[in-house]
Amino acid sequence: MKFPCRAVLRIIGAIAAALSVCAVLTSAHAQSKPPIRIGLSIAQTGPLSSAGKSGLVALEIWRDDVNAGGGLLGRPVELVVYDDQSNPSMTPGIYTKLLDVDKVDLLVAPYATNPTAPIMPLMKQRDRLLIGNFALDVNTRIRHDKYFNNQPWASARDSADPYLGLCRKLGAKTIAILAADAEFAQNLAGGIRAGLKDYGLQPVYDQNYPPNTVEFSSMIRAIRAKKPDAVFVASYPSDSSAIIRSVNEIGIGDDVMLFGGGMVGLQYASIMESLGSGLNGVVNYHTWAPEKTMDFPGIRDFLTRYQARAKQANVDPLGFYLPPFDYAIGQILAQAVTETGSLDHKVLAKYIREHETKSIVGSIRYGPTGEWANPRIVYVQFRGIADKNLDQFRSAGKQVIVAPDAFKTGEVIPFSQARN
Repeated sequence: MKFPCRAVLRIIGAIAAALSVCAVLTSAHAQSKPPIRIGLSIAQTGPLSSAGKSGLVALEIWRDDVNAGGGLLGRPVELVVYDDQSNPSMTPGIYTKLLDVDKVDLLVAPYATNPTAPIMPLMKQRDRLLIGNFALDVNTRIRHDKYFNNQPWASARDSADPYLGLCRKLGAKTIAILAADAEFAQNLAGGIRAGLKDYGLQPVYDQNYPPNTVEFSSMIRAIRAKKPDAVFVASYPSDSSAIIRSVNEIGIGDDVMLFGGGMVGLQYASIMESLGSGLNGVVNYHTWAPEKTMDFPGIRDFLTRYQARAKQANVDPLGFYLPPFDYAIGQILAQAVTETGSLDHKVLAKYIREHETKSIVGSIRYGPTGEWANPRIVYVQFRGIADKNLDQFRSAGKQVIVAPDAFKTGEVIPFSQARN
């Protein structure tokens, strides 16, 4: 039997309307139940706020996506968020309040190592599930069995190997180490120090500096005087900018073939745009770059949506560093809650430990210490960077992945050569 065109259109319209009503009813049903409350602190002020603000936007996008689909277990998701001001001394009090006053159902750790380390004893004492948020080696001593860190490296030693491998590839025999005297930087530098013998490297300079140091010219001159083949720097955002500017003003010497390594902030859009051509030749760790080897399912769509919201929120306009991984934190929790039908922390921890999560940053499986079983930290080399041009960082070829081999999109070039 043939239907007239108008009749067909009326049937299609009726079906669409019915589906729309079902979606509204599903959403309304979820909203009528008490929310699942997820608590966290994340830096909205202080030196870690550039990443923290962007990470919170990503978590809010995930929350909105989940709630648009009916929530979790038929309940809406609510984020309970506090600004820890990038201050590690604040996080134990915040997480005690989240547990005892706000009575949240689930917990996400603060962004970064330093604010996370102080809450680890509390999490183990309370036996709570905690999803880590870019914290390096904070569970090596505590050994909390309900901690799962969502960052693409397993340990400081794992993160050091690709950089040390680049030293070997370039024929480096000596190295200088410059590190902030704070937990994350010291962990990173410790990973390098632990691997020097294996890679045949001799340290000719090894200096820690106090946090909030603003003048690095004397240290850069001291490094230059030692004529190292490679320089590893473990620094925080403001330090990283100051160190790069000192290198550009003073020079680091023609002997240096590899410079960079563990500089936080060189992943942030504002700092990359500010430093511009001063970044050329630097090799530094990253979590995601717009290179073909990192085109995981769903990440491009997420970044498009993130960048639209980031513009409105006036946060990092690229969102390559923390945002995809914070969205993936939500995916880890959502999969565990959905598959187990539970909010019990013991049940959820068992599921996460035993199952792989499909996320926009790839498949995630955890090892015995709550770190990624298959670490995937990458090192990029800045090349052909022009001044005052943010959009250039959206394209491939500006942050060439030089290690590890599984994600490599180009060979490392000696520092002085890449700068020219």
